[in-house]
Amino acid sequence: MPTEADYNEALPRCAANHQPLTPLTLLARAALVHPRHVAVIHGEQRFSYQELYARARRLASALAASGIGRGDTVAALLLNTPPMIEAHYGVPMCGAVLNAINTRLDADGIGFILRHGEAKALLVDAELRALAEDARAGMDAPPRLIEYADPTVSAVDCAYEAFLATGAADYDWQMPRDEWDAISLNYTSGTTGNPKGVVYHHRGAMLLATGNVLHAAMGQHPVYLWTLPMFHCNGWCFPWSLSAVAGTHVCLRQVRAKAMFDAIADHGVTHMCGAPIVMSTLLDAPDDQRRDLPHRVSFFTAAAPPPESVLAAMGAAGFDVTHLYGLTEVYGPSVINEWHLDWDGLDGAEQARLKARQGVRYAALEELEVLGEDDAPVPADGETLGEVVMRGNVVMKGYFRNSDATEQAFKGGWFRTGDLGVKHPDGYIQLRDRAKDIIISGGENISSIEVEEELYRHPAVAFCAVVAKPDEKWGETPCAFIELRPGAEVTAEEIIAHCRAGLAHFKAPRHVVFGELPKTSTGKIQKFELRDRARGM
Repeated sequence: MPTEADYNEALPRCAANHQPLTPLTLLARAALVHPRHVAVIHGEQRFSYQELYARARRLASALAASGIGRGDTVAALLLNTPPMIEAHYGVPMCGAVLNAINTRLDADGIGFILRHGEAKALLVDAELRALAEDARAGMDAPPRLIEYADPTVSAVDCAYEAFLATGAADYDWQMPRDEWDAISLNYTSGTTGNPKGVVYHHRGAMLLATGNVLHAAMGQHPVYLWTLPMFHCNGWCFPWSLSAVAGTHVCLRQVRAKAMFDAIADHGVTHMCGAPIVMSTLLDAPDDQRRDLPHRVSFFTAAAPPPESVLAAMGAAGFDVTHLYGLTEVYGPSVINEWHLDWDGLDGAEQARLKARQGVRYAALEELEVLGEDDAPVPADGETLGEVVMRGNVVMKGYFRNSDATEQAFKGGWFRTGDLGVKHPDGYIQLRDRAKDIIISGGENISSIEVEEELYRHPAVAFCAVVAKPDEKWGETPCAFIELRPGAEVTAEEIIAHCRAGLAHFKAPRHVVFGELPKTSTGKIQKFELRDRARGM
């Protein structure tokens, strides 16, 4: 009778039967199998998979020659252009860790990230050079700037291309020593103070990348339009997903209606992702910016669920919308509102209700649950509120240099999302609230506490509260309720200008309401009442 040892100790791991999982091998395979297939389209530029692989290896080689290696951080302040795709491969190919930075942050926010991550190099778009310089100011060891001049907007020499030219196209790139090695570092939006650095490993990146292929139903050679910023959770891992099926990346510097319709019509785009603002931009486009679509396009959105009117309009315009849910800490989307064929016959309102739910776990995520106060699963009644928790191989390694936050996030053997939701009888989860009052606007996280702190700096403000106001274009926008000091006078425009002076512009309130705030007997502001008011405005 066989024993456990017969199946384990007698059959050890070796190089022949065990290799670390990494998405880097996906590009190597695509270049081998489909060398001449178009991998990247950017304006008039076309790079085949053979060329993309060579460019990524040149980047890795050049970085290594400049003294960057295992465990070093390489930051990228880039738009959705070819260098950002190449960085997702080239940086980890030399053993370094990619830190893609939100281009919408101010210089102070970027500076904190550069210092905390100790970036040795910073790939930067020429359009963002001044911002990068401001962020580096005062740093003891500022990262080396490698500037990219986009040929679609500039004819100047490109330092990035010159840097690539110093590297070898046949560079013998490095596999991770262990699939648990870090591949990227992504900072949260700093909703409760300074942003936290979320560390991804090669194993999780590979699993989420291939999970995208499965759940987005990507057959061979899909065409993907980059409307989702690649600095968001490494573009939800889609920079790696496309190589698995030898797909084509269609780059897009700015999300504009005409550019999107042109790309879809000219290049046969099959898949795209984005926040509600992307849908609004498409739907609100004037007739002279629209194009007839060659086929239906799969559109994946997260953040606030689209209202029924938007879903109907997107369907009529040729887009099939799927709702996803995830966080930076789980590589982007790890929950999908997987559609059932028998739901097709339901009326629009019922379909919209079902599509508003966050859904069920990705195949790459081992467990998804809603836990009550006693850490027991809540009943699947669609009513009992609990915290959404996850566990599995697409959960982050932890927070970079922040063991206390990591321990808190993994309390009880689960990743604690901080989001409150319910579980429906069919097992689908649905968010009801965000435990820390995070507002998701255009795909960006905004802390109500951070905005309130800025409001309180205004001398006319006695009490304030910031809540999410539903918005068809942005998903949600910050709405500020303000109680003024006796005798004080200030306009909504002045309040908004004050916030914009102290915060990134997208965090500033778009709506300001003056009046006495509802409070409990102990003086605590009753935000639930203000949320109801904002929803009714």
